[in-house]
Amino acid sequence: MLHALPRARSLVRQMSTPPPQMPSVTAALVRFSTCELSDALIKLGVSHGGLIPDVQRMTVYSGSAEERVCGPAYTVQMVLASDADAPKLSQHFVDTAENGSIIVIGAPSQAKNAVWGGLMTAGAQARGARGVVISGCCRDLAEQNALRFPLFARGHSTLGQSPFTRPSAVQIPLRIEPQPEGCGFPAIIVQPGDFVVGDADGVVCVPKDMTNEVMELAEKGRAVDAKCMADIKAGLGVQASFKKHRGK
Repeated sequence: MLHALPRARSLVRQMSTPPPQMPSVTAALVRFSTCELSDALIKLGVSHGGLIPDVQRMTVYSGSAEERVCGPAYTVQMVLASDADAPKLSQHFVDTAENGSIIVIGAPSQAKNAVWGGLMTAGAQARGARGVVISGCCRDLAEQNALRFPLFARGHSTLGQSPFTRPSAVQIPLRIEPQPEGCGFPAIIVQPGDFVVGDADGVVCVPKDMTNEVMELAEKGRAVDAKCMADIKAGLGVQASFKKHRGK
């Protein structure tokens, strides 16, 4: 089981030969940066390029700048604690997280409290989760860094979850709106099992039924960019290099 391995192997990192226990799609996708994946999704007509908006890397430790994480989405919907009509969970959502998953949490946009802390990270690591992405806030950053867990969020807070928010559902589609509301950028819907990739540039969601097309275009884009880089370094110029290799 993944969670029984040393901590360093419980994280999906960019590497030339992924460990054999990684599912094949995850192992293939993690080779590409979030920028390469977004470019591919844009070319395929996905208007938001797979971007989970306004989310940034929160944890910083040795190797984190180069680290890339990837896994299927395990989705969690948070609601305001005052919402008496929303369903309630019978188990803590961390305790049902799936091995190898990236936990993706949608929180109410007006919430100023954290929906994730150090104890949850410890539980997620014990379950074999590879990281967490929060459309909201986290806390306990010193603990998070010490635990060396890939954590992406919109921000951080001193406030805990209670009495402000609570989990209401897991493994449902999450609609994540960019902030501020009405900014004109499209919302993204993360489906359970979609592939989530995070690195220093941000977080991208690749729909599970588009992975092959996305990887094919990302591979081509990488090759073109490598040619552009070589010519730009040689002094050809950015515009001329783009025209030569990108056709524009």
